[in-house]
Amino acid sequence: MYRIDRAANTIQALKTVSFKELGFRERTHLQEWIAREPSALGEDLLIIQKEFAGFSDTSERLDLLALDKQGSLVIIENKLDDTGRDVTWQALKYASYCAKMTTHEIRDIFQDYLERSEEAQSAEEALSAFFDTEYDDLTLNKGVSQRIILVAAHFRKEVTSTVLWLSNFQVRIKCFRATPFAMGDDLFLSIEQIIPTKDTEEFTIGLAAKAKDEVEVLQKEARRHPIRRQFWLGVIRAMNATPSTLYQNISPSKECWISAGSGVRGVGFNFGATQVYGRAELYIDRGDQSQNKQLFDQLNADRETIEDEVGRRLIWERLDNRRACRIKLESSGNVFEAEQWPTMTAFMVDAMERLEKALKPRLGAALRSGLIEGPGLDQEMGAG
Repeated sequence: MYRIDRAANTIQALKTVSFKELGFRERTHLQEWIAREPSALGEDLLIIQKEFAGFSDTSERLDLLALDKQGSLVIIENKLDDTGRDVTWQALKYASYCAKMTTHEIRDIFQDYLERSEEAQSAEEALSAFFDTEYDDLTLNKGVSQRIILVAAHFRKEVTSTVLWLSNFQVRIKCFRATPFAMGDDLFLSIEQIIPTKDTEEFTIGLAAKAKDEVEVLQKEARRHPIRRQFWLGVIRAMNATPSTLYQNISPSKECWISAGSGVRGVGFNFGATQVYGRAELYIDRGDQSQNKQLFDQLNADRETIEDEVGRRLIWERLDNRRACRIKLESSGNVFEAEQWPTMTAFMVDAMERLEKALKPRLGAALRSGLIEGPGLDQEMGAG
């Protein structure tokens, strides 16, 4: 940091000093400066308590407790020249202690602070003024909205790495570096947000939200895998109890589909089951769009005869904007509702038997006629 000398048109470097060198103390000085000027932390904050120790079954006390403009509690922990190793753990404990505070409890805590500070204003009046609304309309400390602000001259690597990791899980935590400077008898203080940096804060928050969503999706899928495996086990057993041999060597899958080869490369008899439908289908994907469409069109040309043999109207999906095609029978159902499994399984197995009987001979004929190139490969799509 530099001091600008207008007269000489020069800049003079300020000397970086430590709080210890200057004889400053954490509670008497740094804490008091922030309590009196919370805007130094880059936003409008209302300090509602200092040295708060109102936690049940513990004598611990947090440095400063504040409210932001959204009504979230903000735990502010101040350290002088070094954060120490445990400041993040300490702040997280305080945030958990504060999580259950009600609006009226916060008002009472603030009232105590005002009275000890010899302020004549009531807590309800001060809260109404800060939020620009009537106290009776306020709801403070909603859900898991608590925030943490750490202030220190130096942050250890174990602290910054922990803060960055916690941010990935949308823990609302910021770090501010407080640096004292001196020039002669004049003293200066810089308070700079370093995590997340001010210009990347929005991006960092968005990235954390995305990461959290992805983790939740993975966890949700992991919970679904055993359910799908159990469902497919029942479907395969039911299928193998029929004259069909399609699924004799197929294993249950964690996915929403399982597949059996048709005898023609790139063409499979698939089952699909989601929370919306249960289906049996012929799926055509030989790796070449023109071949897929040509085979589909040949089958579609015999549509009436095929549907007469199946005994049902089929759903024909040429999927012109995609490489693959499919012909299917589908019914509504939810694979994650076990009570629906018997109905879904009966429909899907019956549908697959009908599709196989009507379509498999025609696939063989297409292969023999040369319309489909290459040998028949029953394992080309795997077991699922």
